[in-house]
Amino acid sequence: MVALSSNSLDFSRKSFFTQVRSLPWGLILMICAMAMIGVAILHSATFTNPEEAGLPMRQAVRFAIAFGVLLFTALIPLRWWFWAAWPSYLATLVLLVAVEFFGFTGGGAQRWVQIGPIGVQPSEFMKVTLTLALAAYYHKRWNDYSGGFLIHLPALALIAIPAALIFRQPDFGTTLALFASGGILIFLAGLWWRVITAIAVAAVASIPAIYFFVLQDYQRERVDTYLAQLTGASVNVMDDGYQIEQAKIAIGSGGWTGKGYMEGTQSQLDYIPEQHTDFILTVLAEEFGFLVTSGVLLLWMVILGLGLVIALRAASLFARFAAAGAVATVAFYILFNVAMVLGLVPVVGVPLPLLSYGGTVMITTAACFGLVGAVHLGRKDPLNSRA
Repeated sequence: MVALSSNSLDFSRKSFFTQVRSLPWGLILMICAMAMIGVAILHSATFTNPEEAGLPMRQAVRFAIAFGVLLFTALIPLRWWFWAAWPSYLATLVLLVAVEFFGFTGGGAQRWVQIGPIGVQPSEFMKVTLTLALAAYYHKRWNDYSGGFLIHLPALALIAIPAALIFRQPDFGTTLALFASGGILIFLAGLWWRVITAIAVAAVASIPAIYFFVLQDYQRERVDTYLAQLTGASVNVMDDGYQIEQAKIAIGSGGWTGKGYMEGTQSQLDYIPEQHTDFILTVLAEEFGFLVTSGVLLLWMVILGLGLVIALRAASLFARFAAAGAVATVAFYILFNVAMVLGLVPVVGVPLPLLSYGGTVMITTAACFGLVGAVHLGRKDPLNSRA
């Protein structure tokens, strides 16, 4: 059991407001600005569709809830997160197993489990609890590290077990997210370059087996469409290649400065499927052009950069890894979504955080940056006491 330090959250009036004032408000305000941009773009993306007219207001309400999650997560003492790392990971793993036996289908996949009156998606919880578990693992094992590979095997298992369960749902995007964010933490822990090279070679060699024996039919169709576009082969733009083709038209027609707010042809005529979720970037690019779109992505870079700065300033390894893993989780979504919309990777259904419509990724993003905030408040605590 971890002994609580003197800087643990005290709910007295003075201590509580002192910690609230000490939060990284520059970072938080930029996150709020990004969410407001998302609501504005979502309004344009759904304006001509009566069935989606209420989505921008719902998104604003969801962000208000997510903002509360961010503050609540940030104000929980870092040592409490350290203590909760393993229990939260194991509890989420149990919920993932429960999805296998008792889960119900939502959005065409069995990803949800009922807990009382509430349906929850354990794969979203795992993005945060995996980061905590890996951070706690390396914090406790760092004194035993001798540069070898064996210390990383338990960390690989921590990633692979939930990733396998999530892949079966199926949820390929979240599976990739777990391997990406977890893999970054293993890399930061000092994995040898020759081991990284061997893993990369093995991963490339396994692609044919994964394609024929692991991917489902609709996933193989997406890969086929991507490869056809990549090689210049003929693609049926009215079928599998329709979404990417329309996305490219929207982005290209925006030019440098865009057509103007709510003036985009592709967006206002609903040419792009899922333009309010995974392909929200096409609306931004068509209506505001390359310059503003680049500015929004640059704002994301600043947000992620500030998160990494907070990670580097932390005194404990747990805090550094927890903040870095949280930033990596959000960064994966951004990088993969942008690459997907541009046709650089296959379509996998990865939303753009705070811009795409949806509550799950917004809550996950808020929890990640709330964890960064908790690291900021507890950055001077070395966490010498071992759990």
